[in-house]
Amino acid sequence: MKLLKEICRGILIGVANIIPGVSGGTLAVSMGIYDKIIYALTHIRREFKQSLKILVPVGIGAVIGLIGLSFVIKWLFEFYPIQTNFLFIGLIIGGLPAIFKRMEGEKKGLSHGIAFLLMFALVVLLPLLGSSTAADVTLTADPLMMGKMFLIGIIAAATMVVPGVSGSMVLLVLGFYQPILQEITQFMVNLATLNLSGLTHGILLLTPMAAGIAAGVVVIAKIIEYLFEHFEAVTFAGIGGLILGSPIAILYEANFDHFNLFSGVTGLAALAAGCICAYYLGED
Repeated sequence: MKLLKEICRGILIGVANIIPGVSGGTLAVSMGIYDKIIYALTHIRREFKQSLKILVPVGIGAVIGLIGLSFVIKWLFEFYPIQTNFLFIGLIIGGLPAIFKRMEGEKKGLSHGIAFLLMFALVVLLPLLGSSTAADVTLTADPLMMGKMFLIGIIAAATMVVPGVSGSMVLLVLGFYQPILQEITQFMVNLATLNLSGLTHGILLLTPMAAGIAAGVVVIAKIIEYLFEHFEAVTFAGIGGLILGSPIAILYEANFDHFNLFSGVTGLAALAAGCICAYYLGED
């Protein structure tokens, strides 16, 4: 049961990383496993077996969510955008009590307020950059693009690890979101149809990105661990700002064109379901 719960946590983290406005790091905090993941990443050499017990099930779930459910998420956002957005808002809100509990008993000062406001503003204002006229890039399997994909992987890793910052939103601003999502879904189609040419194209592009993600996650995790060790209260204040700003960023990206009584009621139901799910997955 515990293993299944860890995989489910990973699935939600993986899914979150392909949705503009939603952060995988935010859901990791909401579900109470953020600290464990950071510790496992930074101590994988010294505590290899223990780290793998944490990272493997979450990693398996993340891959399932990131790749296996990309079709499902695209379908849900196409036909049920309001309910899907409110589900993820619920997942974030449901984890807020645990975050506030971590800050209880800490003396609050000016530095805490500044960290909170800066991070809150970052998350709220980031979606506005998505309206830029930057055109989507064309992914070609050449050395230059492969190098860019490695750098994109590092950027994606940073946004996966830092709560509140949506990796897909950053990719959207850079013009890489739609091309990468299309490449992932097309890779799955090519794998199912054994299209060797398409598989080769996908491997040449997605492998350097995966390498960038792997390298970036370790480096960024080290930085986060340092902040926790030396500036824990201020760091959690900043994380609080990032997470409280996330629902606003999600609502900004949400499509309310077809809002009606049914979508409103089912949206609230999805919100409640998300809160309950976050509470359940946040329990050890």
